[in-house]
Amino acid sequence: MSLTAGIVGLPNVGKSTLFNAITNQKILAENYPFATIEPNVGVVTVKDERMDKLRDMYNPKKFIPTAYEFTDIAGLVKGASKGEGLGNKFLSHIRETDAIVEVVRCFDNGKIIHVEGDIDPIRDIETINLELAIADLDIVNNRLEKVGKKARTTKDKNDLIEVEALEKAKVALETGKSLRQVDFDKEELLTLKAFSFLTLKPIIYLANISEDEIGKDDNEYVKKVKEYADNEGSQVVVLCAKVEEDLSELSDEEKAEMLEMLGLDSSGLDKLVQATYKILGLRTFFTVGPDEVRAWTFKEGMNAKKCAGVIHTDFEKGFIKAEVISYEDLIEYGDELKVREAGKLRLEGKDYIVQDGDICHFRFNV
Repeated sequence: MSLTAGIVGLPNVGKSTLFNAITNQKILAENYPFATIEPNVGVVTVKDERMDKLRDMYNPKKFIPTAYEFTDIAGLVKGASKGEGLGNKFLSHIRETDAIVEVVRCFDNGKIIHVEGDIDPIRDIETINLELAIADLDIVNNRLEKVGKKARTTKDKNDLIEVEALEKAKVALETGKSLRQVDFDKEELLTLKAFSFLTLKPIIYLANISEDEIGKDDNEYVKKVKEYADNEGSQVVVLCAKVEEDLSELSDEEKAEMLEMLGLDSSGLDKLVQATYKILGLRTFFTVGPDEVRAWTFKEGMNAKKCAGVIHTDFEKGFIKAEVISYEDLIEYGDELKVREAGKLRLEGKDYIVQDGDICHFRFNV
């Protein structure tokens, strides 16, 4: 299951520095707008202590943790929805992502140019969110003009549902709301999914602070961002992109020492990845053995047959049963044989709802 978060923000707020930290790659991060023209895509492995224990237990030939894709999208500016600063191109890149990480500058530094001249995180958020909303509204209006006439003529049920959903979206966008804040029903959400609306995507605001503010109480900028996010039901992750970049260049042992020195129990990037998983409703199941220990990402609520399809479509088509062991039982009993002897291995059918941490072996026949 390939999942992507798009990193957006105004120029020079720390997006490319964050991206460097995420992927441990060196990309262009110069101190001027539009240094990043094409989207840079990188894959980060998801830290999961359960995987480390499974590796120790099985000592596999292959060890494959689950991964998440981050796309660094060039800095947006006012007028992006109308093409300013190559904005239309950048907005199209955001549409291809599952979630948005909006980087907001929450530190003062006269040496780093801000495109607006001063630091105001709420203004920056509203600038970007307005551009996303305008881009969505253009799509809504164009689609309504096309499908509205047809729905009035044919009275087709699906067209009428679409028109109702689009009308609801239009009202929200024109009154300054994101589509995330609109109470759409399941049918409406299914209809709107095809349009990849920017303001319907889940969002995390990433408050980028300075190095000397790590481990301290939130500064006034961060407090404002958190208040804004609370009002719209979004999440905030606070980190220092520069420190995260430094951490990414260290060995695991050196990284642990630096985190301890900073008084942190985990890196900001680990918190960011966990936050993106949470807002997308993602969970992990495992396949294990001497050849391979692997983590697989699935959506909460998926059944065993669908999860089998995450591995391969043939597994889903020919699904018979799933042998399931909970991670907790495996750790408690020490190995699969003892789990079986204790009667803790379960045979589950296609409708079984897979749980986070399940260890699965799928039986199938094609």
